[in-house]
Amino acid sequence: MSGLRLDGRVAAVTGAGRGIGRAYAELLGRLGAKVVVNDAGGSTLGLGSDRGPADEVVGRIRAAGGAAVANYGDVSEADGGRSVVETAVAEFGRIDILVNNAGNMVWGALPEATIETIEAHWAVHVRGSYNTCFAAWPHLLKQNYGRVVLTTSAGIFGLPGNIGYATAKASFIGMAKSMTAGRGDANITINCIAPNAMTRLAARPGDEPAQTGPMPSMDPALVAPMVAYLAHDSCDVSGEVFVAGAGRFARLFVGVTQGHLHPDPANVTVDDVAANWAAINDPAGYYVPTTLTDWAGHYLAHLYPPR
Repeated sequence: MSGLRLDGRVAAVTGAGRGIGRAYAELLGRLGAKVVVNDAGGSTLGLGSDRGPADEVVGRIRAAGGAAVANYGDVSEADGGRSVVETAVAEFGRIDILVNNAGNMVWGALPEATIETIEAHWAVHVRGSYNTCFAAWPHLLKQNYGRVVLTTSAGIFGLPGNIGYATAKASFIGMAKSMTAGRGDANITINCIAPNAMTRLAARPGDEPAQTGPMPSMDPALVAPMVAYLAHDSCDVSGEVFVAGAGRFARLFVGVTQGHLHPDPANVTVDDVAANWAAINDPAGYYVPTTLTDWAGHYLAHLYPPR
């Protein structure tokens, strides 16, 4: 039995009827959390509905001795996102952990991808996550406790044909940073998970089954331990991004190079940029900003020299 437990905590996991979300919900349940299993049961495109997947996961958690209840809300709608939190409070009296995992994939790249491609991802990934966070936030502030996990992806680095997905997933880095800055002194953490596992969202149209079939090293269950830790009381970091899957766990961060500082900042030209391009791109001595203020302190340090 794990030494880290979630007894007494109430967790809600969106998109928990299949794949990675299912692995999260089942592990949180085994660790003692009461779990709201949200899944509208839609296709990989985010269309349609089916209560079966959520009901199945609830049954599995209960069969293992845990407590769980299903929620079928469409988190891309405000009412659906709110219903996830309302279900947790109505059934279990509170909400402590919110794992935003619901997603979809509409493959497309320029010039074929239209604004609808972007909006389809934004609705489920970004608006869906914001809707649940918006509903949970008053509860988390009132009890001075909460653990929020947002789902980004290594897809932010780009793949041919996933412009909408990459755009949506990159937005979570800013969302987590901003929510962290806005929580004040409250004991609420907001972090991002970039999962690496083989799921139905990973399959492109026309893929052969053998290319997307189960691979032991890419089992979604291998991502779940990181999410369980981010959901635990002992995890006190916030605004960070963590990669998990295939037996490896890592931190992903945005770094800034030292760059080139012109000796006469008021008179820089495009030629100065060209002449110092190597220094601008040199990663030696890079720093990792923790907040906007921290970044400004580094970047604008030459304007405010120590006295």
